[in-house]
Amino acid sequence: MSQPPSRSDHRQNRLLAALEPEDFAYLEPHLETVELLKGTVLYETGDPMPYAYFPQDSMVALITVLADGKAVEMAVFGREAMLGISCALATCQSLGRYSVHLTGSASRIGSDVLHHAFDTRPGIRQVLLRFLEALLAQTFQSMACNTVHSVEARCCRWILTMQDQVEGDRLLLTHEHLAGLLGVQRSTVSLVIRALQTGGLIQQGRGALTVVDRPGLERTVCRCYEISRQRFAQLLPRT
Repeated sequence: MSQPPSRSDHRQNRLLAALEPEDFAYLEPHLETVELLKGTVLYETGDPMPYAYFPQDSMVALITVLADGKAVEMAVFGREAMLGISCALATCQSLGRYSVHLTGSASRIGSDVLHHAFDTRPGIRQVLLRFLEALLAQTFQSMACNTVHSVEARCCRWILTMQDQVEGDRLLLTHEHLAGLLGVQRSTVSLVIRALQTGGLIQQGRGALTVVDRPGLERTVCRCYEISRQRFAQLLPRT
């Protein structure tokens, strides 16, 4: 993970952009911009978390690794989120594996600074608590989705979620990558991707896929995608 010079683009992250000017000014001197590379594991379960991250144009997934080695995605963190909310509340230990799934920048802040800001700045505390509620709602929805919905619907949810972050049509997603996110065999993902391509919804290429028909994907995806989006909009309208 490289660290380019800090830039004044921290408010690309929508949580930081939602802060009142005086609250953002309080945090800004302590924020630094870092580059997160796809495949990087920021924290494993139980690791100390010296920093919290506010993604700008990157995306990070929180993954639970089971005793048999299987991994299941529990939550995703993009430009409307932060990872390390527990640092503001009580413990600075990681609740799971935080893995970078989309290369890009993030604003990083020391956990001690964030914890102090949470205790002393009501405006910052309000935004972070609203985010925590939205995150819990997203996590519960994801758990239900992983249990009852088809691999095809869940795959569409991931594709749409990633497209929301990159704001473009081409996504650097491989079958192996999607299989890991969905907790299924690679061969299962290959069948789903082939069906989506046959239906004219996506076009697959080497190491990437292109969204061709987003409205079609939105008709195919389960309601979990829209429910999570609406929950964030309700709790954090300024994001």
